[in-house]
Amino acid sequence: MANHSGSVSWFKLFQLGQHYMKTWPVDKRLAPMFPENRVTRATRFAIRFMPPLAVFTLTWQIALGGQLGPAVATALFACTLPMQGLWWLGKRSVTPLPPTLLQWFHEVRTKLQEAGQAIAPVEGKPTYQSLAEVLKRAFKQLDKTFLDDL
Repeated sequence: MANHSGSVSWFKLFQLGQHYMKTWPVDKRLAPMFPENRVTRATRFAIRFMPPLAVFTLTWQIALGGQLGPAVATALFACTLPMQGLWWLGKRSVTPLPPTLLQWFHEVRTKLQEAGQAIAPVEGKPTYQSLAEVLKRAFKQLDKTFLDDL
């Protein structure tokens, strides 16, 4: 995933961000503790509406014979919004979990195992992507009381 310097390419970050966005469980009880729900919602909105807004802005200015400089700047900014969201999600997905979340991550994994779920061993340091995958499974397999311990 990473090269020898430990960094991830921009393109790879966007891919990781998309995967993370699809994996993270959108549950309102997670919203107070994690910005993922807000960032995912904003990013999905931006992916859907910003490119048409950029085209509209440019077309409108050309039709009016107006200033193209500001219109191009607005269009470029609108097109970068989805990329900013995906970049943030990609960076977040590869970030190792802090100690407080690490403990909770292991507790949720243990509850899944106790419920008879086969869980692959953790490789390396658990990341936010690891947490997203465990939470997604927990929401499907466990009753929602597993969140009460948070």
